[in-house]
Amino acid sequence: MTAAAMDGEPPAGTAGAGTAADLAKPPVNEPREPEQFLMQTPQGNPLLLSHTLQELLSKDSVQVELIPEKKGLFLKHVEYEVSSKRFKCSVYRRYNDFVVFHEMLLQKFPYRMVPALPPKRMLGADREFIESRRRALKRFINLVARHPPFSEDVLLKLFLSFSGSDVQNKLRELVQGVGDEFVTCRLATQAKDFLPADIQAQFAASRELIRNIYNSFYKLRDRAERIASRAIDNASDLLIFGKELSALGSDTTPLPSWAALNNNAWGTLKQALKGLSVEFALLADKAVQQGKQEENDVVEKLNLFLDLLQSYKDLCERHEKGVLHKHQRALHKYSMMKKQMMSATVQNKEPESVEQLESRIVEQENAIITMELRNYFSLYCLHQETQLIHIYLPLTSHILGAFVNSQIQGHKEMSKVWNELKPKLSCLFVGSSSMPTPPLSPPEGNFFSN
Repeated sequence: MTAAAMDGEPPAGTAGAGTAADLAKPPVNEPREPEQFLMQTPQGNPLLLSHTLQELLSKDSVQVELIPEKKGLFLKHVEYEVSSKRFKCSVYRRYNDFVVFHEMLLQKFPYRMVPALPPKRMLGADREFIESRRRALKRFINLVARHPPFSEDVLLKLFLSFSGSDVQNKLRELVQGVGDEFVTCRLATQAKDFLPADIQAQFAASRELIRNIYNSFYKLRDRAERIASRAIDNASDLLIFGKELSALGSDTTPLPSWAALNNNAWGTLKQALKGLSVEFALLADKAVQQGKQEENDVVEKLNLFLDLLQSYKDLCERHEKGVLHKHQRALHKYSMMKKQMMSATVQNKEPESVEQLESRIVEQENAIITMELRNYFSLYCLHQETQLIHIYLPLTSHILGAFVNSQIQGHKEMSKVWNELKPKLSCLFVGSSSMPTPPLSPPEGNFFSN
C-alpha cells in the first residue's frame, strides 16, 4: 500500500490525482527558491549547523518499490514506485529519471555531497542485481531528501511529486538559466569571512579522518553481510536436515526378519523421525527471519552511511580537480598574459594591440577574483558537509543496537524451538527393551573413547 493510499488519497499518476502537470502540495515545510533559504545554523554564525540526527531523519522517509516489468517492443523496462511520506504522494520513476535528477543536483549544487547512483542495467541483469539497485536508489533518494539544502529545493519537490510523463524535461527547465548555488546563495561572496584561518589544514585532516572511517565501515559492512548470509545459509541447512530426517522416517524398504530379531527399534525410530521435520522447518524459518532482519536493519544502514561517506570523498575530489584546479589554471594564464604585456611594452607595439591585451588582462583578473570566491565558497560548503558527516555518526549506535537486538531475539526464538525439540529425542527409542533411552546431554570426555 502506498503512502497516499494509507492516507485515503489516490497516488500521483493515477485516477483522481489531478492534471498531469500538477505538483502535490506538501502539508508542511514548503520548499522555497534557492535564494530564499540557508542551511539551519546557530544565530550569528552561518557556517555552523545546528541539526541533529533525528531532525535529519524526520525530514522525510521515501520508499522505492519495484513495479512488475513492462514488456516493450524489444526491451523490458524496470519502473519504480517512489512514495514520499512528507509529500504524501506516490509517483512512478524509471532509472533514467533518477539519472537526470542526479545530473541536475550536481549542476545546481556542485559543492555539496550528491550521493552516487547505482550502475545502469547490464545485459542479462538478474533479479539480484535489480533488487540491489532498488535498495541503492532508495538509499540515494533518502539521503537527498534529508540533506538540508536539497530538502528545501524545488528539484526535490518536483521529483517526488510531479506526476507528468515528462519529468526529465521539467527537471532540466528548473535548472536552466538559474545558475549554481554560488550564484544563488547571498553569502557566497562572503564565504571567506566565515572560514577559520587554518581551513586548508582542517580540510586535509577531515579528509584523512573520513577516509579512515570509510575504510573501517566498509569492513564492518562486509562482515555484517557475511553474518546475515550465514544465517540464511544456516536456515537452508536446517531445512534440508529436517527433510532428510523425515525422508528417513518415511522409508518404505521392507525390514528383513533376520535383521529385526523381534526388535522393533527401526520401526519406532522411523515413527519418531517423521515428526522432527516440523521443528527443523520452524528453526529454518527463524534463521531466515534473523538473516533478513540483519540485511535490512544492519547491512542497509551500513550501506547508507557508506554512501554518505563516499559522497564526501567524491566532493573532496571535485573540489581539488574542479574549482581549485581551475583557479590554478586561471592564475597561470594571468601570469602568461602579464609577461606578454611587458614584452609588448618593451617592443613598443601598436597602441591598439596593447589596449586589447590590457582588456584581456582585466577580464582575466575578474575571472581570477571569481575563481577565488568560488574556491572559498567551495571550502565553506565542505566545512558544512563535514559537519553533516559528524551529525550522522551517531547512526553507528542505531546500527549496533539493531545488530545486538537481532542476535538476542534470534537466539532467543531459536533456543525456544530447540528446547521444544529436546523432549522429543527421548521418544526415539521408547518401546525398545534392548536399548536404553539416550542421555539428553553428551557424556564427559571423548564420545569415541573406550
